[in-house]
Amino acid sequence: MIFIDNVSAMEVMDSRGNPTVKTTVTLSDGTTESAIVPSGASTGKREALELRDGGTRYMGKGVLKAVDNVNGELADALIGLSPFNQAIVDATMKEVDGTENYGNLGANAVLGVSMAVARAAAASLKMPLYRYLGGANAMVLPTPMLNIINGGSHADNSVDFQEYMIMPIGFEDFATALQASAEVYHNLKSILKAAKHNTALGDEGGFAPDLSSNEEPIQVIMQAIEKAGYKAGEQIGIALDVAASELVVEGGYRLESENRTVSSEELVEYYVDLCSKYPIVSIEDGLSEDDWSGWKVLTEKLADKVQLVGDDLFVTNVNILNEGIQKGIANSILIKPNQIGSVSETMLTVRLAQRNGYTCVMSHRSGESEDAFIADFAVALNCGQIKTGSTARGERTAKYNRVLEIENEVVYGEYLGKALFN
Repeated sequence: MIFIDNVSAMEVMDSRGNPTVKTTVTLSDGTTESAIVPSGASTGKREALELRDGGTRYMGKGVLKAVDNVNGELADALIGLSPFNQAIVDATMKEVDGTENYGNLGANAVLGVSMAVARAAAASLKMPLYRYLGGANAMVLPTPMLNIINGGSHADNSVDFQEYMIMPIGFEDFATALQASAEVYHNLKSILKAAKHNTALGDEGGFAPDLSSNEEPIQVIMQAIEKAGYKAGEQIGIALDVAASELVVEGGYRLESENRTVSSEELVEYYVDLCSKYPIVSIEDGLSEDDWSGWKVLTEKLADKVQLVGDDLFVTNVNILNEGIQKGIANSILIKPNQIGSVSETMLTVRLAQRNGYTCVMSHRSGESEDAFIADFAVALNCGQIKTGSTARGERTAKYNRVLEIENEVVYGEYLGKALFN
């Protein structure tokens, strides 16, 4: 019988230069695997707790308390358990913590262990992670959502909306879709440079120019699509992550770049207008996490035409998602494992969404690492979409490169069969 022999953690750095948790799990057969936990900048207030040390070290952002929790209580609880029952491993950690949001141990401690256990179990069985977690049905390669212009809390510029993304929707395989996306990205850079705009990168690898409005980035992206030789709307769509919770002020939503404050209804009409003029296929967090009445209006206005993604709204939480389903709010959910705290809980949320016709977008965080767990996870759960930044910065391309490897295995390698590309 193979069992968990050792669990340990250490403090490492994420892509924003902040500390995060790296966890390592060793099995009794000698298999050793690790995982690194990401961290968000724009976070929903109902997310599971990310435990930070406080004080002056790393300006309060150290994670030595979370590391100690892995090396202490979690190791004590898990050593001797089978790594092949992910649900029991994750439930054990939930019980040890004793809170709904991992308020004692920290979701960054628990998720690191959860991911590392899954990796170790897969490696012990000599299976790729996506196949171990998803079984024989894990065959859907995700369409990428690439953040090529950064704004909001992801960049130091004048643009209010947090992410302007492209989605290569008109291609038969992931490799060609990624190629087209990279070509649009490079053409966008040349257009920005020619107009004397800043081409410095934001947190997720997109450019962070100062532009005159929240509509101008869409216009520039449309130019880049055309210059790259592709057809907007047919081959490449546009997606927005507004991160509207960050725009809330007394009296509505503040669009600083346009020097105006708008109501929920006015913001929804703004989106309706944008969607009538541009091939926008997805809008994420178009309204605040607390503005459920506004979300209802947005859903009624656009759900039949556009993917409406809840991120801060749902925080990968099965109970909150269920409430949204009952109220007819949104039609899609962003999936971030560190919002909920474990592999098993993430899987439950995805299954609920899929049973109720909601699309799922597997997502990175703005503070990332070279860890590519979510690439395998997206395929394992047949999410159909993955959001992990632009085609720049190694912590972003690590995920895309892993999907390329999976595509090669699924289509040409040991696991034969036709991959479905959504």
